[in-house]
Amino acid sequence: MKVIYSEEVIEFLSDLMEILYIKNYFGFMDSAINYVKDLVHEIDTTIASKQKKTAPDYFSKYGRGLFYVCYKKSRNTQWYVFFHYENDVYYIRYIGNNHNISQYL
Repeated sequence: MKVIYSEEVIEFLSDLMEILYIKNYFGFMDSAINYVKDLVHEIDTTIASKQKKTAPDYFSKYGRGLFYVCYKKSRNTQWYVFFHYENDVYYIRYIGNNHNISQYL
């Protein structure tokens, strides 16, 4: 199994570290960095064992034939990871959370 992140997702994750700190979700930059690193590690190590669902048409702007899985990181936040899967490769196309995309699922 291999997990590959699109350039857009890599940029999003990099920005997310800063956003989490600037918006005071975390009091220390190191904590925000570790949160994102933990999310990526969890994706890398468990995506194959997660129950994947077919992504709704709304998400076709990130690619056709997408699937998604969920990662609950706290009582208030669940992350949705959208990907293509082929030949044992997960190509991550988009990551969003329940605060900004749950109405489309």
